[in-house]
Amino acid sequence: MASSHDNELLARRSLLKGAAALTAGVFLPSLSRAAQPSKPATPAAKEPPLFTISLAEWSLHKKLYAKELDNLDFPRVAKNNFGIDAVEYVNSFFKDKAKDAAYLTDLKKRCSDHGVTSVLIMCDGEGALGDADKAKRAEAVDNHKKWVDAAKFLGCHSIRVNAQSSGTFEEQQKLAAEGLRSLCEYADPHGLNVIVENHGGLSSNGSWLAGVMKLTAHPRVGTLPDFGNFNISSTEKYDRYLGTKELMPFAKGVSAKSHDFDENGNEKHTDYKRMIAIVLAHGYRGRIGIEYEGSATPEYDGVRSTKKLLEKLRDELSKPGAIDAALTPADKPERVSQEKK
Repeated sequence: MASSHDNELLARRSLLKGAAALTAGVFLPSLSRAAQPSKPATPAAKEPPLFTISLAEWSLHKKLYAKELDNLDFPRVAKNNFGIDAVEYVNSFFKDKAKDAAYLTDLKKRCSDHGVTSVLIMCDGEGALGDADKAKRAEAVDNHKKWVDAAKFLGCHSIRVNAQSSGTFEEQQKLAAEGLRSLCEYADPHGLNVIVENHGGLSSNGSWLAGVMKLTAHPRVGTLPDFGNFNISSTEKYDRYLGTKELMPFAKGVSAKSHDFDENGNEKHTDYKRMIAIVLAHGYRGRIGIEYEGSATPEYDGVRSTKKLLEKLRDELSKPGAIDAALTPADKPERVSQEKK
């Protein structure tokens, strides 16, 4: 017969076994889960690039004028030869095709076939939008309308125009603004912008062109700052960094003009890092169009060199604080309070 002491020991052992079983029941499942491989973490959303790259057709103007390249082949060459999926046309290379539905349909299809986006049409030779003669100014506006229609059909967001005029500084501003506003009123229902490049004369004076934008006072007007086109005349030049800073608040596109490169791949005439930093400091995150215009390097090589430089700087300026570090104090955009906007 078991003693009371033995009975107490048996009861205690039974209690311990029950506790052990309970503990196993609670913890084993979690240990089992821990042993299983964890699900891969959802990858973080990739940050969009600071800007994307397009190709201005003028980069290949020598081949186009020599008939070694045709405008219809431009989208294919941009994609296959340079890996660029967005193009900026020049109307000079299909001057008589603005109203040719079959031609434009073919061009649009070729873009689609190669996955290329049409960005804008650069329009030259259609008259001075700031002509002092009212009738000629109206004629120039009418001449540009067909390019608005063509750009709309191709899927562009803008046409690039010039702002030629004559008279005093202020007179030319008013005349150019009048012509631009009239063209913007036509372009607005089409969803198209009318953007002005600094392209010689007073248009290469950043302060003058910024004033034209303010006088035009239309949401469809804008600028296309060109890094290299700040020659007011053969003897007068405008500071390219100041000019770009003045034009960026109105920019709906940017033109990366290039001519010559040093042994490190940098453009010899423009501090590209500083210039791109000015562009980005204004919050611009759209396309930057390559416009190679050099002669020492063949056109295809010049385009590739410009693209390589832009891609390198895009990576460098993506680092925290890099944009601000690349600016001089004078380059930094004016900070305007929300109340004043």
